[in-house]
Amino acid sequence: MKFKIYNLHNYSKIPQLQYLSEQHKFEIEVVGNILPFRTNNYVVNELIDWQNYKDDPIFILNFPNREMLHDEYFGQMSDAIRFNKNLSERTRIANSIRYKLNPNPAGQQQQNIPELDGNSVIGIQHKYRETILFFPSQGQTCHAYCTFCFRWPQFTGIEELKFALKQGDILLKYLRVHKEVTDILITGGDPMVMNCKYLEEYILPLLEPGFEHIQNIRIGTKALTYWPHRFTDDQDSADILRLFEKIVKSGKHLAFMAHFNHPRELQTETVQKAIAAIRNTGAIIRTQSPVLNHINADAKLWIEMWKKQVSLGLIPYYYFIVRNTGAQEYFAVPLVKTWEIFREAYSQVSGISRTVRGPIMSASPGKVQILGTTVINNEKYFALTFLQGRNPKWTGQPFFAKFDENAIWFDDLKPAFGEEKFHFEDEYKAFLQNPITSNRKFWHPHHLSCCE
Repeated sequence: MKFKIYNLHNYSKIPQLQYLSEQHKFEIEVVGNILPFRTNNYVVNELIDWQNYKDDPIFILNFPNREMLHDEYFGQMSDAIRFNKNLSERTRIANSIRYKLNPNPAGQQQQNIPELDGNSVIGIQHKYRETILFFPSQGQTCHAYCTFCFRWPQFTGIEELKFALKQGDILLKYLRVHKEVTDILITGGDPMVMNCKYLEEYILPLLEPGFEHIQNIRIGTKALTYWPHRFTDDQDSADILRLFEKIVKSGKHLAFMAHFNHPRELQTETVQKAIAAIRNTGAIIRTQSPVLNHINADAKLWIEMWKKQVSLGLIPYYYFIVRNTGAQEYFAVPLVKTWEIFREAYSQVSGISRTVRGPIMSASPGKVQILGTTVINNEKYFALTFLQGRNPKWTGQPFFAKFDENAIWFDDLKPAFGEEKFHFEDEYKAFLQNPITSNRKFWHPHHLSCCE
């Protein structure tokens, strides 16, 4: 199958749009001028039930809709289109709204960007000691865009909101300095949109002497859902698979971090063939997804999805909570319901599926897991812990928050038992004053002089 993109410029040519009213098409255009919109012929032809498109989870996952924007923002862009505002004016309006949607949440720009030789390295994020995120410039788009995506600013054309790095030598220099790093996560966008030769330019040097400390190479991608042909019959599919084999044979662990949001994404013959091809290289495929209102906020769907993943040889990994950015209010599920869905699904699968961890919020201090709810002295609380913390010492320490049935994100929670702050807050506030210095103290406490 030949890859064909649909976006705001040509989406009206999708034959199945005959099922949509003119008003609905207009609403796609309005929202798509603010939250990036892109789909392709595989998604359109093989994943969406067009007879029931309004409630179809893959349609909602791919096509913007009216409820994803506040009335005020929708009205501003709607007027700009109706009154034929020029492109520069539309862009100005769109960008003014985008900055109000909390682009790059959890301190990604202010707290995660490291320094090398005194300069910020914009295409790397280093939040946790052992792991860096690498954003190759050639991989900063996707085969299709998810309407819930927390990386939506990568696709807006606003350069100051974008993470990207083209110079592989800077990545290698950073890794030579930071021997504490064992894992590199190549992310985007989606690195699997890249031609194999670009992937090789970034990855093959990591297999050479001097990078023995890099044990795990991860690739974050949704290509198995949006374009599984990438691994079966694209022009360089065989080259991609040979690269994966080379990584594995070098002794590195190759973790293919796949995003599946709904069981239907696992059902086509093409995706199952692609999964088998990747697994045959020795790569391990791990799966993750947020719980999403209107798409998968149902324990039965998660049971079906985890069971199917395991049957295909995949490892369920993370059950996330949708981040506080973009269309969060549309997709958000209250934390207590998120936990209830997870608990019900987790309790009805075998131990081999219980590799999954969740519910997890990738908040600014770290990855916070909801352990559950509990009653202490007749009061109800959330029990929480860090799966990852900016300070590794926070990891695994249980702590408690007041129960709030309406809370949808970590920032909505308050400390329990009359405490004014959570146990990590003093250290975290100190970290915010100087992230680079704080990271040295958090990550290398035994290597500091008495004066530091």
